[in-house]
Amino acid sequence: MAKAKIEFLCNACGGNHPKWLGKCPDCGAWDSLERFVVEPSTPGAQHAPWDASSSGPSAGGSGGSHAGAAPIESVSDADFSRISSGVAELDRVLGGGFVPGSAILLGGDPGIGKSTLLLQAAAALAREGKRVLYASSEESPQQLKLRATRLSGEGGLAPLGGNLHAMCESSVSRIGEAARRLAPSLVVVDSIQLVSRPDIAAAPGSITQLRRCCLDLVTLAKSTGTVVLIVGHVTKDGAIAGPKLLEHLVDVVLSFEGDRHTALRIVRGVKNRFGSTHEIGIFEMQSEGLVEVESAALGTDASGPRRPGCAMAAAMAGTRGLLAEVQALVAPGLLGAAKRRASGLDTNRLAMLVAVLEKHGGLRLADQDVFVQTVGGMKLTEPALDLAVSLAIAGAFLGRVLAPSTVVIGEVGLTGDVRSVAQLEQRIAEAERRGAECVIVPARAQRAANARTKCEVRSVATVSDAIALLELRSHSREASTVESKESAASTHREKGIRAPQSERS
Repeated sequence: MAKAKIEFLCNACGGNHPKWLGKCPDCGAWDSLERFVVEPSTPGAQHAPWDASSSGPSAGGSGGSHAGAAPIESVSDADFSRISSGVAELDRVLGGGFVPGSAILLGGDPGIGKSTLLLQAAAALAREGKRVLYASSEESPQQLKLRATRLSGEGGLAPLGGNLHAMCESSVSRIGEAARRLAPSLVVVDSIQLVSRPDIAAAPGSITQLRRCCLDLVTLAKSTGTVVLIVGHVTKDGAIAGPKLLEHLVDVVLSFEGDRHTALRIVRGVKNRFGSTHEIGIFEMQSEGLVEVESAALGTDASGPRRPGCAMAAAMAGTRGLLAEVQALVAPGLLGAAKRRASGLDTNRLAMLVAVLEKHGGLRLADQDVFVQTVGGMKLTEPALDLAVSLAIAGAFLGRVLAPSTVVIGEVGLTGDVRSVAQLEQRIAEAERRGAECVIVPARAQRAANARTKCEVRSVATVSDAIALLELRSHSREASTVESKESAASTHREKGIRAPQSERS
């Protein structure tokens, strides 16, 4: 009998090494190598999960020769039409639905709603007459039925027609046997950390069990054409627990994000072999489960009240247009120890924008604490929000506001210039649809010649030009505001501090 081979796998990059090392030579991660036992190969064993000897649709070809190569245009695609999950937001992230024979890995924090989302998708497929197998190693069938009954609403489980099958099993071999016997369209495994193989002397969740169990599930998907959806836990760093090898084995990696103390949930695509990874699905957790959220229900209408320190920005999430409200607060701080805090935005980019405003906008912010957030808990990091963040900070510092129903679009460079952004026409159309009367865009923006908008479009070339568009909050306060600015300017002159550009002009 051949002797088993011992290797060490890095759980950060998936690299193989013949001996244990304190630092992975491939990725540089410390204490990331774990022991892995390589099973000796036996004669006649399959060397690939989708070996040609399997009788699944993935082994199909033309000419009857499975082992040989065939022209790609002659490969049949009749059995690989996408299957809708019944959840429109999940289909958006997947690129249109499940691809038969694909393996999908869904990761998220504990209690975020992964099992709820998958059970809703499984119930939707069952209502359409497709068989679904939900294999849970964390809950009993009775617990699954309680949650399924709650999510089914007044209709109960009768509309499912007996197509949703539940089993409480931690053996990947028995899950595979049940899947081959039922021939379902979707198999849900919840979760991969608690599934194991009885013939491997390792604890569930170890690197040996994770690799072999995930490989068996991928084999099941490729050989039978069944969609296998695997649930994975997330570490404290936000990464899917287990080695990176799991992400290499599967076809799609989805990340379920959100704060369980708030209602908003977001599904992002980390890896997708069959679609784009720029799309996101937005849900709201309610008593009846996860409810899909339309883009019109996000953010604040552009026609809202004007307040200093507020600016509306048009963001994009894939092909979805979002209107986000950015709020800023500028308060007196300590010179040399001023705070820069951001919620929903990149803190490093906020510090850069504050430096640009001080250098090219004439605002004295070295002794001011700056706090910026996005309303509604949305996390937006694209550069198209730079100009909106800059005007929100300037408005909070100067006590000025933007014109009514104004949306701001643009990226700010280190030289103080405002640069164009991608998908400008879609952003303007979304702002106009949400009630915007004026849109501030970069002067260098390349717009289509046939672009027509009902709202006014103003172009700015620099940050100082954009700050000049800020208006006083009301005419009645104009005299008091000017007086306070003059008093502040005199105080700055006495202390030898440079006054903002708006005061010097």
